[in-house]
Amino acid sequence: MAADICVGAVNMPLSEVWAALCGEADDASVLIVRHIRLLKALVAMLAGMALSVSGLQMQTLFRNPLAGPYVLGISSGASLGVAIVMLGAPLFGAVSSIGVALAAWAGAAAMLLLITVAGARIKDIMVILILGIMLSSAISAVVQVLQYLSRDDSLKSYVIWTMGTLGDVTSAQFPVFLGGIAAGALMAMFTVKPLNMLLLGENYARSLGLDLKRSRTVIILSTTLLAGTVTAFCGPIGFIGLAIPHVARALFRTADHRILIPASALTGAAVMIVCDITAKLLALPINSITSLVGIPVVVWVVLANK
Repeated sequence: MAADICVGAVNMPLSEVWAALCGEADDASVLIVRHIRLLKALVAMLAGMALSVSGLQMQTLFRNPLAGPYVLGISSGASLGVAIVMLGAPLFGAVSSIGVALAAWAGAAAMLLLITVAGARIKDIMVILILGIMLSSAISAVVQVLQYLSRDDSLKSYVIWTMGTLGDVTSAQFPVFLGGIAAGALMAMFTVKPLNMLLLGENYARSLGLDLKRSRTVIILSTTLLAGTVTAFCGPIGFIGLAIPHVARALFRTADHRILIPASALTGAAVMIVCDITAKLLALPINSITSLVGIPVVVWVVLANK
């Protein structure tokens, strides 16, 4: 985080950053450090934690090493909400950043509602996974139609949103961002025991007295709060939630979620901050960097599992 705050359009030595944090520097330095760079570094840290923990939950729930936080269509639902607002900007007037975030939240919540209703009727978790994939494909088709019919400036704004950004969260929006992730993380801590039981299979977990329907609902809700909040405020950031849980397993050599959840959170926070530093140095969107970091890990997982 210290390195992330120091690096930017104009690099600042650590002593100057410290002086700005203490209010002993000039007004411009205080503004840059406190209200721009520190805020962005905190967003990067929290986004990395949220996506990694939600990815870990999905991989255990579906017993699929290639499952990620967006596997249930959370990202697609958020993208549809944003597409309706951004690509329909001439009808809605000026589009604000909080309007985009609310639209993404509404889309993610709608997908959660559909999956929850389906989960109450369907017992097989793999059927829910397939349903999420099909809904994502259908939403992607609707978004493509909206893109085809939209104006050039609206289309450009939407494409930039899909590239992800960590710098759009304002000081006023940060408490909402923090609250959503904190609520999802708190729920994730209550899923430790069910996740450990699910490692042995649903039938064995049920024989141990686990309420599968209730546990599944809590896990899905936690994932939606974590991944949905990040997507709403930062856009769909890829590969962190898919790759980091495997990195945490390799580093800590355990499958115990009492260790894996905090390990994934810390590893994800560190990797996301490194990606943010790299993105600033190369002047590239954050999604480009996370993909370059995550794809080799995913390939390694595929080859290791044959």
